[in-house]
Amino acid sequence: MQMPLAIFEITNLPTWIKPLWTVGLGGIAVTAAAYVLFLALRTIFPKIAAIAWTTTKEAVSQPLFYLILAGGIFVLILSLFLPYFTFGEDTKVVEENGLTLVMLLGIVLALWTASVSVAEEIEGRTALTVLSKPISRRDFVLGKFLGILGPVVILFIILGVVFLSSVSYKVVYDSRESSQPEPNSAACLDEVARMAPGLALAFLETTVMAAISVAVSTRLAMLPNLVICLSIYVLGHLVPMLAKSAIGQISTVSFIANLLAAVLPVLDHFNMYGAIASSEPVPLAYLGWASLYCLLYSTVAMLVALLLFEGRDLA
Repeated sequence: MQMPLAIFEITNLPTWIKPLWTVGLGGIAVTAAAYVLFLALRTIFPKIAAIAWTTTKEAVSQPLFYLILAGGIFVLILSLFLPYFTFGEDTKVVEENGLTLVMLLGIVLALWTASVSVAEEIEGRTALTVLSKPISRRDFVLGKFLGILGPVVILFIILGVVFLSSVSYKVVYDSRESSQPEPNSAACLDEVARMAPGLALAFLETTVMAAISVAVSTRLAMLPNLVICLSIYVLGHLVPMLAKSAIGQISTVSFIANLLAAVLPVLDHFNMYGAIASSEPVPLAYLGWASLYCLLYSTVAMLVALLLFEGRDLA
């Protein structure tokens, strides 16, 4: 009699909660994949892994990490109940705002961690102490970069689970508010599955910005680093729009826009707001090309970081 009762209780869960089993398994899978990658890094490049692990622990132990995490969770939950007056499109607004919030918080965390763990360690001569051991400058820079991605991954996993859960709840909440028939769990799961690639794209954009921040931090302190990275972020989204606009048809403007697009990252590659507006899924092929672009640009940024750091006098 106990087993049928347990099954009855599970099957009578609220509609929006049922897809959360998939969300939880996805979070566990991403966590396991990150752990396996770290074990592989520790086996192949133990020095880089040691620096990365130390950087991650230091970042996670800082109060700012928990402030960003708590603030992100609070805003994601609060956004569910705010009126947007979009005539049935509130779910899309919550999805766009949620993805933007998670991405911006990840970028802020990455820029701050890069400034503290790279720029301040160089200025405070801590880097000189580390490099006095059998650790090369290449190991230091690459270890710092991977260590900066560590807290970002943790942040994305936690906020990603909260975000996808809020999307599932918002589908049901909007139907109730508009007096429409309540959707089934399959509809909630479809919406959650459609948003999952958006988190991946947001993480790829954060990775690119983290790589740029590490390169800048090898030469400049926190404030210039934040200003430069903020400018690159704005231009990375603005330049493609400028090139396609009427002003972009002017030869001088077109030349400058194309030049900036060739040097700066085209962050619109990681934008899925068009897919949200049209209620279409992101193709896996597009996700693959975006991942390749992130890998190539991050590699270039790391090469620049190594060149800048090799010529830096630490004494």
